[in-house]
Amino acid sequence: MNQTSHELPQARDFLDECTALHAVLATAPDAAWREPTQFKAWSFDDIVGHLYLFDVVAEIAARSRAEFEAFYGEIVASAKQGETLRSYAQRWLAGCRGRDLVDRWQAQFQRLAQIASTFEPDRRLAWAGPDMSARSFMSARQMEAWSHGQAVFDHLGLERVEHDRLRNIAVMGVNTFGWTFTVNRRPQPPAKPYVRLLSPSGATWEWNEPAATDRVEGSAVEFCRVVTQTRNVRDTALQVTGAAAEEWMAIAQCFAGPPEQPPAAGTRLRRPR
Repeated sequence: MNQTSHELPQARDFLDECTALHAVLATAPDAAWREPTQFKAWSFDDIVGHLYLFDVVAEIAARSRAEFEAFYGEIVASAKQGETLRSYAQRWLAGCRGRDLVDRWQAQFQRLAQIASTFEPDRRLAWAGPDMSARSFMSARQMEAWSHGQAVFDHLGLERVEHDRLRNIAVMGVNTFGWTFTVNRRPQPPAKPYVRLLSPSGATWEWNEPAATDRVEGSAVEFCRVVTQTRNVRDTALQVTGAAAEEWMAIAQCFAGPPEQPPAAGTRLRRPR
């Protein structure tokens, strides 16, 4: 994708996130593909298949609301029949796995990034919940690649090299404070916690009122891991102060869908090499 002055930044960030994960998957030992990861015992095939499926769905959403509603409606209908997303993706892939699957996913995420690069930031696109701006839409695709990719890095015992494009995910985490309580059917605290994070490059990112009693402070990487539920907050060094902040970090969920419980403490960690 050739960068232009009008390119949607989140499309480039999505492409870079996927490319980084693809590089690791492309050199992963064959044995690792057959082993369950710490994320719901999904294999690498399950993870890549899930990303590939929803990158296809995202391209369809960018092309046609009617096509998206028809395709996504099939996924919803299968879920109502008791089929998991993992099972649906396996059936949809029709046996495609391993290196062939990685190649297909690479072609798809490159195509999606190219399509999205021309979007106006405020363009509205249909998705699983309310319509999303193009900016949020592509941030969500980056979040999916980053969060599901965490299971790959953990399984291989690798520490991912992080970049400040992570800010897109941090913004999603901060913006879904209210959603976290809504989806869990809990009353939302009256005031949002102050959030102060140290970015991968060493910059300071801040949100909400600094005078707030409730606060979340520390590593942006660890904050993003908590809001995407790839880590339990107790497995991080985040400084969480105040009842509202503590409740939020215990159940934080920056993604759409039904309520999901974060992993138990000590269950999702980087494996020793």
